Amino acid sequence: MSYVARVLQPGETVVYTTRLHWLIYLRAIVLLIVAVIVLLAASFATNEYARMALQIAAAMLALLALGSGGRAFLRRTTTELAITDHRVIYKTGLVARHTLEMNRSKVESVDVDQTMLGRVFGYGTIVVRGTGGSLEPIRNIADPLRFRSHITMG
Repeated sequence: MSYVARVLQPGETVVYTTRLHWLIYLRAIVLLIVAVIVLLAASFATNEYARMALQIAAAMLALLALGSGGRAFLRRTTTELAITDHRVIYKTGLVARHTLEMNRSKVESVDVDQTMLGRVFGYGTIVVRGTGGSLEPIRNIADPLRFRSHITMG
């Protein structure tokens, strides 16, 4: 059972949910591509020591890609973002948990920051400003404009 489902109050309904954008896997993808290129270079090496060194480098890069991909997968699967008819709910973490639950009526503004790549690929950072000046940046959200619209429309 998800965190959002567990914390819903009686009569409260989920209006919108989203996830972190798939681009958080970019580091793992780049490392894997470089590992494949290094492995291909190893197949063309004429010197046995150079071939072995390139194969070891490719294996190390592949392990780094696996670790980076696993970390991104864990981060993406343990992050929940939801908007209910009463609250904005943000939860991240598996063992150590960080949550933000803010009443929609207490939200003063919602800032959306998108880089050029963020606009092209549809991700960005949302900063929720609540009454009393609390700031909570939520990074790498898929479709941040739609998320903001759902927060501000109620």
